[in-house]
Amino acid sequence: MSSALSHWLSFSSWWLLLPFVMLLVVAAFIVAFVLLLYMISPLISPKPLKLNGAHVVVSSCNSHKLVQAKKEVEKCAINDKQVVLCISVDVSKDYNQVESVIKQAQEKLGPVDMLVNCAGTSISGKFEEVEVDRFKKLMEVNYLGSVYPTRAVVTTMKERRMGRIMFVSSQAGQIGLFGYTAYSPSKFALRGLAEALQMEMKPYNIYVTVAYPPDTDTPGFAEESKTKPLETKLISETSGVCQPEQVAKIVVKDAVQGNFTSSFGPDGYMLSALTCGMSPVTSITEGLQQIVTMGLFRTIALFYLGSFDSIVRRCMIQREQSKAADKRE
Repeated sequence: MSSALSHWLSFSSWWLLLPFVMLLVVAAFIVAFVLLLYMISPLISPKPLKLNGAHVVVSSCNSHKLVQAKKEVEKCAINDKQVVLCISVDVSKDYNQVESVIKQAQEKLGPVDMLVNCAGTSISGKFEEVEVDRFKKLMEVNYLGSVYPTRAVVTTMKERRMGRIMFVSSQAGQIGLFGYTAYSPSKFALRGLAEALQMEMKPYNIYVTVAYPPDTDTPGFAEESKTKPLETKLISETSGVCQPEQVAKIVVKDAVQGNFTSSFGPDGYMLSALTCGMSPVTSITEGLQQIVTMGLFRTIALFYLGSFDSIVRRCMIQREQSKAADKRE
């Protein structure tokens, strides 16, 4: 009787410990799996593009800024072999013209190794106050202005089985904000283009990068700020303003590495993780980080969205109170 009882107690104790043992086994398996992924991650990441001797094409928003950029780049030249060619063309209007200019550049400087689509413009205002033609204009410049140059270089890149293509979007291309009903859609469109294009280009060793810079201290930003609705200004101020040099360094680094997403600062990292969806990842480590942080970042994002809604409501109430006061006078 005593022997049977001891056997039963021993069996019961083991049964109680079984869940903990299984938990330890699962935890050990997960840790081993993560370590394995971390070790093989560099093996599946693209090899960095060597910029030494590379032909890089950068589009700009107007000819005046193009000339300024040329002068700035020439100041950074380290030898006489580096050539800066400046050609003016409207990248948003006629594809044939864009293709012709790209051919000229390739005849003089060789095939394009990297394309940086920077041409873009911005407008902010309430949906019903933005002129209808402005919606079309922004799509032409911000979207087609990137489609046309990209279309002009991909054939050669595929033949050479190498290349980098960058699209400069915006944090307003990750989240729709008050006052950006015309601007945000044109920047969201670049994300869809980049995802589809990356799937087509990856077998040819061509990698696409989408940059999502925050507000950046440029003349264009200063000009835009003059006409921003109050709500847009207050919401934008929650993330601060970056310096163009900081943004440029990160953009170039991510494009050279072949990272699909290029983000800036803690807010940018959180937005990229939250909106990753079915976007490609450069490494397994990046995918694991997105999985682990998704829940926490969504919780933080809800507080942000609540504060943005609060800003909009306060501005509306202040505006209505001001109108009421004017009527009484």
